[in-house]
Amino acid sequence: MKKIFRRLFLSTLVALAIPASQVYAQEKSIVVSSTTSTEQSGLFNYMLPIFKMKTGIEVKVVAVGTGQALDIGRRGDADVVFVHDKPAEEKFIDEGFSTKRYEVMYNDFVLIGPKSDPAKIAGGKDIQVALQKIAAAQAPFVSRADKSGTHAAELRYWKGAGVTIPPSQAWYKETGSGMGPALNTASAMNGYILADRGTWLSFKNRGDLTILVQGDPKLFNQYGVMLVNPAKYPNVKKVQGQEFIDWLISKNGQDVIASYKIDGEQLFFPNAK
Repeated sequence: MKKIFRRLFLSTLVALAIPASQVYAQEKSIVVSSTTSTEQSGLFNYMLPIFKMKTGIEVKVVAVGTGQALDIGRRGDADVVFVHDKPAEEKFIDEGFSTKRYEVMYNDFVLIGPKSDPAKIAGGKDIQVALQKIAAAQAPFVSRADKSGTHAAELRYWKGAGVTIPPSQAWYKETGSGMGPALNTASAMNGYILADRGTWLSFKNRGDLTILVQGDPKLFNQYGVMLVNPAKYPNVKKVQGQEFIDWLISKNGQDVIASYKIDGEQLFFPNAK
């Protein structure tokens, strides 16, 4: 009886067995260090299951500011970096931490603020003029202050506006946090904040906040992806990492990015070359 049971048990296992190639595929995974906006906007939750279904590769995301994401790549603790600060990305390549940058998609930054708009910037098309008015009014402004791509862009806009932010300004609040938590702070204090449109569209705790300035060409927000240099870090999963990049810039990957919408509004616009 035991022998019969054993044969039945083994035959069941054989019948249910997953092919070895599929088992191997299920075990494949890569680490992607990325900006918080790709995660907090919901794009990764939408996109990565589709990629895994197609390739069997699991993508483990470390979502931090762009500066921190690049530093993770510099330490060899990620296979791929997916960020949005082109000057910093080009420096990453110049330092030998990657050999090629691929453009993937874009959206834009928007200047958010309270509907009461104490700095009177609503409807403006020039981000630098808007920041000058906020500084002149000393209206509450929330900065991520986390070396992210959004923070880097904010600092460029302040510089372009000719405004130097002295330390310890009561009206200028530095959070050192990701886009979502920084937006929560702005909502709580009814302050102005620079945000990427994708995270803003997915943000629920808006309170009295609304978009006040948009459409300035300077607010263009490009995302790029790079494989961490396997010649520098042999542990980098070159094949799987490149497969993820190739999918992102393929027609299928670009179509998936374009199809991600919230309330009918597209969050990211593919532009791989």
